[in-house]
Amino acid sequence: MTTKERPMSHQFGNFITIGRPDDMHVHLRQGAGLRPVVPMTARQFGRAIVMPNTTPFISTVGNASEYRDEIRAAVPSGVDFDPLMTLYLQTTTSPETIRTAKKCGFVHGIKMYPQGATTNSDGGVAKLTDVEEQLRVMEGVDMPLLIHGESADPTVDVFDRENAFYDEEFSWLIRTFPKLRIVCEHITTAKAVHTVVSAPPNLRIGATITVQHLLVARNYMLGGALRPHAFCKPILKMEKDRLALLEAATSG
Repeated sequence: MTTKERPMSHQFGNFITIGRPDDMHVHLRQGAGLRPVVPMTARQFGRAIVMPNTTPFISTVGNASEYRDEIRAAVPSGVDFDPLMTLYLQTTTSPETIRTAKKCGFVHGIKMYPQGATTNSDGGVAKLTDVEEQLRVMEGVDMPLLIHGESADPTVDVFDRENAFYDEEFSWLIRTFPKLRIVCEHITTAKAVHTVVSAPPNLRIGATITVQHLLVARNYMLGGALRPHAFCKPILKMEKDRLALLEAATSG
């Protein structure tokens, strides 16, 4: 990513004030849905990684350019905000699309969704080996893979899908593409935390964590009265997972 100057963060006692952070995973909607979401995001963040699972998907550089223009038009006057675009990875994504995305300067990653596992993921990937050619090209041109790490197998319990992915598919990924830059998106389990923090230093792996997974566990959603507003994808996990996420997020 292009580095932009940001005010320094200052620490006072138990509080940290961040001058102008970046949002590393945001869904900005489309059309009329942009109007409330983009201004709220732009007033808080200097930049944001924009997810591509819209309707239709953002699957080409042309799609990303049009969507970027639409987002910029919704930014309030006088607010400095830079949307960092991504593409939706599919088995039909061509090597040329990946190379063009790398060259264009405004596409900063390609997102893999497990087919059927989350919102607008019906065009996603059933298993990583289905996009081996695309991953090889991404590794070659140094295009980051942003990965929704859950198994797409519908027979796997919804609470176990993240662990299943990191137990089975992720090991193949890092073994086959050791130079590929990988962001494990919105990790929710102690297993995923361990996978990231224990990765050998030669691998290029990072992760993002969402606020809700730091704040509450599945007992909050299911342990007493049902709280439908706490339902999200990936689904909330156990308290031990939340504590592992907290430790990782505050570890420095």
